[in-house]
Amino acid sequence: MTASHSRDRDSAGRPRNARPRDELGRPLPHGVPGVPTTPDDLVLTPDAALDTAQRLLDAGRPFHAHEILEGAWKAAPEAERELWRGLAQMAVGLTHAHRGNHLGAARLLTRAADRIAAYADQSPYGVAVTALTSFCRQSAGRLDRLRSGEPMPAVTAPRLRDRPDPPSRQEPPGPPPATR
Repeated sequence: MTASHSRDRDSAGRPRNARPRDELGRPLPHGVPGVPTTPDDLVLTPDAALDTAQRLLDAGRPFHAHEILEGAWKAAPEAERELWRGLAQMAVGLTHAHRGNHLGAARLLTRAADRIAAYADQSPYGVAVTALTSFCRQSAGRLDRLRSGEPMPAVTAPRLRDRPDPPSRQEPPGPPPATR
Protein backbone atom coordinates (compact mmCIF):
# COMPACT_ATOMS: atom_id res chain seq x y z
CA MET A 1 0.00 0.00 0.00
CA THR A 2 1.38 3.43 -0.88
CA ALA A 3 0.97 6.61 1.08
CA SER A 4 -1.73 8.97 -0.11
CA HIS A 5 0.61 11.95 0.13
CA SER A 6 4.24 12.42 -0.72
CA ARG A 7 6.76 12.71 2.08
CA ASP A 8 9.07 15.72 2.42
CA ARG A 9 12.37 14.58 0.86
CA ASP A 10 15.43 16.28 -0.57
CA SER A 11 16.88 15.45 -4.00
CA ALA A 12 18.87 12.56 -2.49
CA GLY A 13 15.72 11.07 -0.93
CA ARG A 14 16.56 12.01 2.68
CA PRO A 15 13.63 13.12 4.84
CA ARG A 16 13.38 16.86 5.40
CA ASN A 17 11.73 18.83 8.16
CA ALA A 18 9.21 20.77 6.08
CA ARG A 19 6.10 20.05 8.13
CA PRO A 20 5.09 22.64 10.75
CA ARG A 21 5.61 21.60 14.38
CA ASP A 22 4.19 22.65 17.72
CA GLU A 23 6.35 23.77 20.66
CA LEU A 24 6.98 20.13 21.66
CA GLY A 25 7.90 19.05 18.14
CA ARG A 26 4.65 17.29 17.32
CA PRO A 27 3.82 17.52 13.60
CA LEU A 28 0.96 19.77 12.64
CA PRO A 29 -1.12 19.57 9.45
CA HIS A 30 0.41 21.23 6.40
CA GLY A 31 -0.65 24.87 6.13
CA VAL A 32 -1.10 25.33 9.89
CA PRO A 33 1.34 27.81 11.42
CA GLY A 34 3.85 26.22 13.73
CA VAL A 35 6.75 27.38 15.84
CA PRO A 36 10.15 28.06 14.24
CA THR A 37 12.06 24.88 13.47
CA THR A 38 15.70 24.05 12.91
CA PRO A 39 16.79 23.81 9.28
CA ASP A 40 18.04 20.33 8.37
CA ASP A 41 21.35 21.72 7.08
CA LEU A 42 22.12 24.03 10.03
CA VAL A 43 25.73 23.72 11.19
CA LEU A 44 26.80 25.51 14.38
CA THR A 45 30.03 25.65 16.31
CA PRO A 46 29.89 23.72 19.61
CA ASP A 47 29.62 26.99 21.58
CA ALA A 48 26.80 28.29 19.37
CA ALA A 49 25.02 24.91 19.60
CA LEU A 50 25.17 25.01 23.40
CA ASP A 51 24.00 28.64 23.51
CA THR A 52 21.13 28.01 21.11
CA ALA A 53 20.08 24.79 22.85
CA GLN A 54 20.12 26.59 26.22
CA ARG A 55 17.93 29.35 24.88
CA LEU A 56 15.47 26.78 23.52
CA LEU A 57 15.43 24.81 26.79
CA ASP A 58 14.82 28.04 28.72
CA ALA A 59 11.89 28.80 26.37
CA GLY A 60 10.30 25.41 27.10
CA ARG A 61 11.17 23.94 23.70
CA PRO A 62 13.25 20.83 24.48
CA PHE A 63 12.38 19.14 21.17
CA HIS A 64 13.95 22.00 19.26
CA ALA A 65 16.98 22.01 21.60
CA HIS A 66 17.28 18.30 20.81
CA GLU A 67 17.47 19.07 17.10
CA ILE A 68 20.32 21.53 17.69
CA LEU A 69 22.19 19.08 19.94
CA GLU A 70 21.61 16.21 17.52
CA GLY A 71 23.17 18.27 14.73
CA ALA A 72 26.20 18.93 16.95
CA TRP A 73 26.40 15.20 17.78
CA LYS A 74 26.44 14.23 14.11
CA ALA A 75 29.12 16.86 13.31
CA ALA A 76 31.30 16.25 16.40
CA PRO A 77 34.68 14.57 16.33
CA GLU A 78 34.56 10.92 17.42
CA ALA A 79 35.96 11.69 20.90
CA GLU A 80 33.02 14.03 21.67
CA ARG A 81 30.15 12.22 20.02
CA GLU A 82 28.84 10.43 23.09
CA LEU A 83 28.71 13.70 25.04
CA TRP A 84 26.61 15.36 22.33
CA ARG A 85 24.50 12.23 22.00
CA GLY A 86 23.84 12.33 25.75
CA LEU A 87 22.91 16.01 25.61
CA ALA A 88 20.51 15.32 22.72
CA GLN A 89 19.00 12.39 24.64
CA MET A 90 18.50 14.61 27.67
CA ALA A 91 16.57 17.14 25.56
CA VAL A 92 14.41 14.50 23.88
CA GLY A 93 13.85 12.88 27.29
CA LEU A 94 12.49 16.21 28.50
CA THR A 95 10.33 16.35 25.38
CA HIS A 96 8.82 12.96 26.21
CA ALA A 97 8.25 14.06 29.80
CA HIS A 98 6.38 17.18 28.66
CA ARG A 99 4.31 15.06 26.28
CA GLY A 100 3.33 12.74 29.17
CA ASN A 101 5.47 9.73 28.22
CA HIS A 102 7.05 9.35 31.66
CA LEU A 103 8.48 5.86 31.12
CA GLY A 104 10.20 6.78 27.84
CA ALA A 105 11.44 10.03 29.36
CA ALA A 106 12.96 8.28 32.38
CA ARG A 107 14.76 5.75 30.16
CA LEU A 108 16.17 8.46 27.88
CA LEU A 109 17.26 10.61 30.82
CA THR A 110 19.03 7.61 32.40
CA ARG A 111 20.88 6.86 29.15
CA ALA A 112 21.73 10.56 28.82
CA ALA A 113 23.17 10.61 32.35
CA ASP A 114 25.34 7.58 31.59
CA ARG A 115 26.73 9.16 28.42
CA ILE A 116 27.28 12.62 29.89
CA ALA A 117 28.91 11.24 33.07
CA ALA A 118 31.69 9.69 31.00
CA TYR A 119 33.02 13.24 30.38
CA ALA A 120 33.32 14.24 34.05
CA ASP A 121 37.12 14.54 33.82
CA GLN A 122 37.03 16.64 30.65
CA SER A 123 33.96 18.93 30.67
CA PRO A 124 34.35 19.98 27.01
CA TYR A 125 33.15 23.51 26.17
CA GLY A 126 32.36 24.15 29.83
CA VAL A 127 29.51 21.62 29.81
CA ALA A 128 28.16 21.18 33.36
CA VAL A 129 28.81 17.43 33.29
CA THR A 130 28.31 16.74 37.01
CA ALA A 131 25.23 18.95 37.35
CA LEU A 132 23.63 17.56 34.16
CA THR A 133 24.30 13.97 35.21
CA SER A 134 22.63 14.68 38.55
CA PHE A 135 19.73 16.51 36.88
CA CYS A 136 19.08 13.60 34.51
CA ARG A 137 19.23 10.95 37.25
CA GLN A 138 17.01 12.92 39.64
CA SER A 139 14.48 13.71 36.90
CA ALA A 140 14.40 10.07 35.78
CA GLY A 141 13.79 8.99 39.37
CA ARG A 142 10.89 11.42 39.77
CA LEU A 143 9.37 10.32 36.47
CA ASP A 144 9.71 6.63 37.38
CA ARG A 145 7.49 7.28 40.41
CA LEU A 146 4.68 8.90 38.41
CA ARG A 147 1.69 6.95 37.19
CA SER A 148 0.76 7.02 33.54
CA GLY A 149 -1.17 10.17 32.70
CA GLU A 150 -0.14 11.92 35.92
CA PRO A 151 1.13 15.43 35.16
CA MET A 152 4.85 15.94 35.21
CA PRO A 153 6.10 18.16 38.03
CA ALA A 154 7.48 21.51 36.92
CA VAL A 155 11.08 21.20 35.82
CA THR A 156 13.44 24.12 35.54
CA ALA A 157 15.52 23.94 32.39
CA PRO A 158 18.94 22.48 33.17
CA ARG A 159 22.00 24.67 32.74
CA LEU A 160 24.17 23.19 30.00
CA ARG A 161 27.32 24.97 31.14
CA ASP A 162 29.02 25.48 34.49
CA ARG A 163 29.79 29.08 33.68
CA PRO A 164 27.28 31.75 32.76
CA ASP A 165 27.60 33.41 29.39
CA PRO A 166 29.59 36.63 29.50
CA PRO A 167 27.26 39.68 29.54
CA SER A 168 28.93 41.13 26.43
CA ARG A 169 28.22 38.02 24.39
CA GLN A 170 25.68 38.48 21.64
CA GLU A 171 22.59 36.31 21.43
CA PRO A 172 23.27 33.41 19.02
CA PRO A 173 21.18 33.29 15.89
CA GLY A 174 18.00 31.32 16.42
CA PRO A 175 16.32 28.98 14.01
CA PRO A 176 14.56 30.75 11.15
CA PRO A 177 10.77 30.84 10.97
CA ALA A 178 9.03 27.54 10.31
CA THR A 179 8.75 26.47 6.72
CA ARG A 180 5.47 25.36 5.22
